[in-house]
Amino acid sequence: MTDDYRLVSEFPDPETYVSLRDAAGMPPRSLAAAERGVPNTIFGVRVVFEGATGDETVGMGRLVGDGGTVFQVVDVAVHPDHQGRGLGTRVLDALVDYLDREAPPSAFMNLLADVDGYYERWGFEPTAPASKGMFLRVGEDGVRGRDEN
Repeated sequence: MTDDYRLVSEFPDPETYVSLRDAAGMPPRSLAAAERGVPNTIFGVRVVFEGATGDETVGMGRLVGDGGTVFQVVDVAVHPDHQGRGLGTRVLDALVDYLDREAPPSAFMNLLADVDGYYERWGFEPTAPASKGMFLRVGEDGVRGRDEN
């Protein structure tokens, strides 16, 4: 990481979280959802850019789960203006270092990735065909598409 950036073992506040996800082109999260969810972070980091106009959070990543049996890597993002400097790698290094120190030997660690060939360097592997990743998104009117049979 260059001298202009520092990694802080603290996850951003909900407003910064929502803004950084948006800037990075990730699916949006409402501020209300972030205000409920962000405090439940098990461990998180943020990348701070020390620019001429002050400090700005330009990267982040966090772990969620129950803290013992399952951990999920989520919300790894770097602002597009700061990509290509190894900041995402530093974020993942910090998250995996935490897991190495704190996760019990039988813990399950997972993530949903939208980037091929990136997370494998930390030992993550596709789960198929042994298992299948799925998701269910809650919309404005609640859960949609449920089979009513």
